[in-house]
Amino acid sequence: MPTPSAISITPSTRSASIDVRDPQFYKNPLAAYAQLHAQCPSFFWEEQQQWYFAGYDQVNSLLRDRRFGRQILHVATREELGLPEPKPHLADFDRLEANSLLELEPPAHTRLRTLINRAFVSRQIEQLKPEIAALSHSLIDGFEKDGQVELLKAYAEIVPVTVIARMLGVPVEMAPKLLDWSHRMVKMYVFNPSLETEHDANAASAEFADYLKGIIDWKRQNPADDLLTHMITTEKDGERLSDDELISTAVLLLNAGHEATVHQLGNAVRTLLETGTSAKDVFSSDTATERTIEETMRYAAPLHIFQRYALSDIELEDGISLKKGDKIGLLLGAANVDPQKFTDPLAFRPDRNEGAHVSFGAGLHFCIGAPLARLELKLSLPILFERLPGLRMTGEAQIKDSYHFHGLEKLHLEW
Repeated sequence: MPTPSAISITPSTRSASIDVRDPQFYKNPLAAYAQLHAQCPSFFWEEQQQWYFAGYDQVNSLLRDRRFGRQILHVATREELGLPEPKPHLADFDRLEANSLLELEPPAHTRLRTLINRAFVSRQIEQLKPEIAALSHSLIDGFEKDGQVELLKAYAEIVPVTVIARMLGVPVEMAPKLLDWSHRMVKMYVFNPSLETEHDANAASAEFADYLKGIIDWKRQNPADDLLTHMITTEKDGERLSDDELISTAVLLLNAGHEATVHQLGNAVRTLLETGTSAKDVFSSDTATERTIEETMRYAAPLHIFQRYALSDIELEDGISLKKGDKIGLLLGAANVDPQKFTDPLAFRPDRNEGAHVSFGAGLHFCIGAPLARLELKLSLPILFERLPGLRMTGEAQIKDSYHFHGLEKLHLEW
């Protein structure tokens, strides 16, 4: 496979230059990952000025390595690390981040995760099956007779945001606004967001937080059988979540609860159609369905990078020296196609059974919503193909220019 024009690798210095805005790269990052695996699976990314890791074993172990953390300012000052001061125009966005489960380390992370974990264990999630199936069918009822649909707006976006809104106890009619806030906020997680993106993400954060504060105040007076009420009323060791913690956690669950699943649902449908996979065969049993879902997550992961800070000076086994406060990038999407782990890794094989992918992360920050995401895919995908036999793509899928997320802008289908 020729090296894509978007990437150049210098194995002697273990460095690489990658243009993430080059369509050759963001449309098909797997081709670039194959080159990295062949030449230097751990490399210094010139544009990002930090070390990145692409090998499955490396990524899997570093995700679990407690010498690294999602935050650094609990063990060092900005001055000590030479970090810039926070940007005043990102104050509202940063306030949400400061209390986000995704960004915290123990003991704060342990306390927060324990308080919300009960709602996301598999036995709780399984109770949502009838609701997710009914929602999937009702959405298809709305466009089946048209003979064509743009899948993301009509189906892939609506299923997960509706489910997580209902779980939290947020009015479902707010879904379009929740999506808008979320889309504006997650643009902050791609490389080098523009000043305009920063201002817009901050405005979305402020609006989202204000809205949720109103909902939380109302639920204190009107408790219900939902996750927000549970988070408001549950105590651990005599402690309850503060308003800032409640708001940050609700934002994270709403954003993470649908952004990745929207991408994964679109990616899975595209993969099945482009590879000519027989839906009847791959969804013929629970086991076949589960393996197919896992293979779509390995082959077309929705999130390709997870970053960590070195919490002290560290010497890695492969000779890489890190200073306290250095960031590293873990290439989840690349780890999933490591030929040392998976045979013929660039091939989509729905019956593959070669161990776990790392699309949900690993270790302390393993995705709390993994059981929910798996259930949504396990129900919504087979129902779509069962209801619309003859499903096919019209034209090419439009892929988002948003590395390190990997998803579709639009997917036009007909039947």
